[in-house]
Parts: sequence; structure tokens; C-alpha cells
Amino acid sequence: MLSDQVRQKLAADLAQAERSKVPISPLTDAHPDIDVVDAYEIQLINIRQRVAEGAKVIGHKVGLSSKAMQQMMNVDEPDYGHLLDEMAVHEDTPVKSADYLYPRVEVEVGFVLADDLPGEGCTEDDVLAATAAFAPAIELIDTRITDWKIKLCDTIADNASSAGWVLGENRVSPKDIDITAIDAVLTRNGEVVAKGRSDAVLGNPVTAVAWLARKVDSFGVRLKAGDIVLPGSCTKAFDATPGAEYVADFTGLGSVHLSFE
Repeated sequence: MLSDQVRQKLAADLAQAERSKVPISPLTDAHPDIDVVDAYEIQLINIRQRVAEGAKVIGHKVGLSSKAMQQMMNVDEPDYGHLLDEMAVHEDTPVKSADYLYPRVEVEVGFVLADDLPGEGCTEDDVLAATAAFAPAIELIDTRITDWKIKLCDTIADNASSAGWVLGENRVSPKDIDITAIDAVLTRNGEVVAKGRSDAVLGNPVTAVAWLARKVDSFGVRLKAGDIVLPGSCTKAFDATPGAEYVADFTGLGSVHLSFE
């Protein structure tokens, strides 16, 4: 367990790395005693600061919720981060790669909530009842840690490596699609680079959202009506390079694209 002073210092280091685009060494190298509670508290320090400066929390994301991503990052449990309004990216506006350190893209089925979710004890049925619609999504992730050399506490402290996201235009009611059987195909400049299915996310993306609702409740956070929730990637993440255009197609859900300059 770290002291409040050390937590504040590490939060400031991460915030400066994001502003300056100069990465820092893994927190876990200098502080091997850091634990998950420390990491979430560090994350919240920076989220509260950004909110105080005018940002608005408009959703949350679950990270590392598929076997592919857990193996890629060498961890064995999910994590979560906050989505801020200033992090939104758009289909019709190319993303400037230089605005990020090590940007990557992930393919996800987004949730748009119509009602607040309970915290402790939240079930999959609660999630489905509170979800207004699913939407095709691409999450833009990044790390403020040098060369993605992260352990679980590094990425948690770094807002679960969040950087941005985009939702496609389509919205589909949970009543009209089987959330566990949505096939996804990711192309880069027209070439297929990955195929996956929605049940790669903990067997059911709804399970990830229920986990998230319970997890954030322990830190005094709730998932609210109107929130966007990203439950995790159907495939591994892919480096986003200048000039690349990514399109994610989902059976029964539509598509979403994101390009980089």
C-alpha cells in the first residue's frame, strides 16, 4: 500500500506524460509494492482533476476482458477506466497520431445505458434491463508507460490505458440481437487484420458490464443513465499508424470506422 503522497506524485507523473507526450517508466518498477487499490486511487486522482478542469465523465470502459488481450498484456483479470467527453473521436475526422504516444485500436460492442445500474449485486439481467442499445465501437487506447511495458497496476493507474473511442451510427435494442453471437471483422486500409466474436469478452459482454458496475461501486462510482460503456475488445489490439483507416463490421449491428493521419 502506497502513501497518499506517493499516489499523488505518481498521478502527477502520468498526467505530465500525457500532456508532454514523453512516456515514463512503469510505476511497478519503482514501486513493486503498489496494489490494485493504489492503482485505482491514482486513476481517480487524475480523473477528479480533469473533471475539476471542465471535463465530464460520460461513461466507462472495461479493459483486458478477453483472453487475447490478457495474454497480450500478460495479466489475468480485467480492469476499468473512465471515458471523458474530451476523449471522444469521430468517424469523419482523422485522428492525429502525434497526439498520442503508442496508439492502438480495439473492436468492441458499445452499450448505451437508459437507466442507472445498481452497484453491489448488479446482475446480467440488470444490465440488459438498463441498456437502451448496443452500438458498433472502436476504442482508441494508449499508454503513458514506455513501450507498453505494463503490468496490471500500471494500466489501472493510467486510466486503463484509455485514450478515446468512437461509436458508429447504428443502435440496436438488446431485444433484437444476441449479444453473445455478434461476429466482428476489422480491416485496415481494406485488408482484413482480425476476426472475433462478442463472446470473447468474458463469454458475454453483459457479464463484463455487470462486473464493472460492481467493481466501480466499491470506489464510490456508479454507472448512470446515458453512460457509454465499452465492455472490452473482441480481438487483440492493433497499432494505429499514420495513414491507416480501420473499419470494424459487426453482424446485425453495423460498422464504425476510424482513420489516422
